[in-house]
Amino acid sequence: MNAQVKSHDVRQQLHALAERLPDGASWADVEDYARFRAAVAEGKAAIVCGEIASEAEVRRVFAKYGVNV
Repeated sequence: MNAQVKSHDVRQQLHALAERLPDGASWADVEDYARFRAAVAEGKAAIVCGEIASEAEVRRVFAKYGVNV
């Protein structure tokens, strides 16, 4: 990612988050949101790079852990 674009985007997102936080929000709430956003960004980057699993692969992995999807 371009660091300049990323920095600007992060600042915008942080300002938007600050406006949406309820009274009494904690730093832990902010950290949770930041982790969530980072995970979403990583997932989007993986998709762009073609690093995705087919439906059959996902079902196979879930089945290995006893999860029927």
